[in-house]
Amino acid sequence: MCQGNFGGRSDEFIIWGYGSDAVSRFNGIVLLGNQVSSYNVVEKNGLRYTDFNRTVADALANESILDMQGITEALSRYYYKNGDSFTGIFVVLEYQDRFAELADAAVDYYAN
Repeated sequence: MCQGNFGGRSDEFIIWGYGSDAVSRFNGIVLLGNQVSSYNVVEKNGLRYTDFNRTVADALANESILDMQGITEALSRYYYKNGDSFTGIFVVLEYQDRFAELADAAVDYYAN
């Protein structure tokens, strides 16, 4: 949502993030880890969030606990905003096959 690739939903109540284990005591907070490299962090209007590559990588790594619709929508918007291309998205070898499946779904997402 911070990157402008996913509009979110009004009924969402889970926040996925990084931080101290202490924040997981709040309802709706799920931690993906305690740290993220500053190379993968973007700051806008005082809010810090992962860049798109890290967001996609985290989604693929945690797919078993995530609803991938948001990532599919975000990939679709990215594709159409970038001249019908996924150029600039880097996926580690281990997730490239799954990314290819999501990319195909993303291309068709808004086309139908």
